[in-house]
Amino acid sequence: MLKRLRRARGADASTDGHKIIVNVERIETRVAQLKDGRLEDYTIERVGDENIVGSIFKGRVKNIEQGLKASFVDIGTEKNAFLHFWDAIPAALDGGLEEVSRGNKKGKKKGPKIQSKDIPDIYPVGSEVMIQVSKGAIGTKGPRVTTNISLPGRYMVLMPLNDQFGISRRIDDPKERQRLRRIVEKMDVPEGMGVILRTVCQGQRARYLIRDLNMLLDQWYEIDELRQTHKAPVCVFREPDLVERTVRDFLTDEVAEVLCDDEPTVERMRDLVGKISRRSKKRVKYFPTKQPIFERFNVEKQIHSAFDRQVWLPCGGYIVIDETEALISIDVNTGRNKGKSNVDKMILETNLEAADEVARQLRLRNIGGLIVVDFIDMKGRKDQQAVYRRMRERTDDDKAKTQVLPLSQLGLMEMTRQRLNDSLSMSMYNACPTCEGTGRIKSAESISVELQRRLTDLLQRPYEEHCDLLIVVHPEIMHRLKTEDAKHLVDLERRHHGRLTFRSDPGQPREKVTILDAATEREMR
Repeated sequence: MLKRLRRARGADASTDGHKIIVNVERIETRVAQLKDGRLEDYTIERVGDENIVGSIFKGRVKNIEQGLKASFVDIGTEKNAFLHFWDAIPAALDGGLEEVSRGNKKGKKKGPKIQSKDIPDIYPVGSEVMIQVSKGAIGTKGPRVTTNISLPGRYMVLMPLNDQFGISRRIDDPKERQRLRRIVEKMDVPEGMGVILRTVCQGQRARYLIRDLNMLLDQWYEIDELRQTHKAPVCVFREPDLVERTVRDFLTDEVAEVLCDDEPTVERMRDLVGKISRRSKKRVKYFPTKQPIFERFNVEKQIHSAFDRQVWLPCGGYIVIDETEALISIDVNTGRNKGKSNVDKMILETNLEAADEVARQLRLRNIGGLIVVDFIDMKGRKDQQAVYRRMRERTDDDKAKTQVLPLSQLGLMEMTRQRLNDSLSMSMYNACPTCEGTGRIKSAESISVELQRRLTDLLQRPYEEHCDLLIVVHPEIMHRLKTEDAKHLVDLERRHHGRLTFRSDPGQPREKVTILDAATEREMR
């Protein structure tokens, strides 16, 4: 035990390189990725959370909406899944992959190309369909699904219903790509299935890739058996939890070590890693510490700053991030970075740092959808291209698919980022019950004006000669009524022969004003 403690204490002696910090608690598990001590990615998973993205279901088509070009599929969840016709067409490899032809592959005639108009005939109402969740339920919308099923492994992705083969274009070494092509050609992949080699397979021996393929095939055979023996709707494959996903997706050769404060979780992670690469087990370490592990590595402080509306840049500039229903708007400002004599250089420096921080914040906050970044205006086309290239480079490593467009004439950069689940702020915070998420509340002056208008209406109603009212308000509003507006309220009483009594209630919402009949304490309408 003493040796383990010494090794653990020495683990944080340097902040260089990539680290993964895992904090396991009773209610939630948190995973932070650090690069040179700086938080680059943050994920949480709480007990009771149901993350169905990546899960595979055998569902039943409930109805078809031709106007939406979509089917609604019962998968056993509260809301039916949304299957767009385009998501039911066999997908081609995207631009980030190079298709690999297999010379030893038996050639067979391909049938007619399936089009979106054919989907209602292929999957009519009442028919069963195998689908995979591509996007979780968000707000009032149900999960989005696809028939293009894929099983991600450590080094590759198995496509059991698609016979295409591909290699990630992020592997840019021609010799390495040629080596991987030869490995793919020799792989014993069943007829009708395909594989995609991920970036992390670069430099890996063929036996590791073959071992990964065999594990994925075993997994698919179990799924296929469940499909044949169970009636729809049923879940035939559940996406692994956060710990297993971390081992599968993030424990690459770039990661120097994985530190976790829970010994059973460490043993579990080592078992998962050992199935693929025994030498990688040494990088998973138990880190016992009296101080919380996230505080030990300065993660906690970085997490709190990640939710600030205003984020400062090293140069003194800052960005402002606002989430709205339609899009995410990000504004770039020079702030304290006033520069020296060369204004253009100062603007370019601020924009480049902003591009770095925007890409980082999108990952940290798990922001998705349409994003518009308002960079500081740059005169030179060369500078604009430099900012565009920087943003492309920084979003390349993002696990979520991100599309970046060049800057417009107005200096705006439009982006889209794949939204699989609610953003981190949506999952961790509730909308303010006072402002309902707008971030603004009425001023005391506005509330006083509206109150006087309402009192005037009540006092001049003809049903009584004399009206005795009790008004309950928040203490801040009471202060306004007793000072600036006292004369106006006295004048109201005189003109309408009424009586106004005010009561302060700290538990009353600030914007709410309750008017009661003083005799019966019945609320006046």
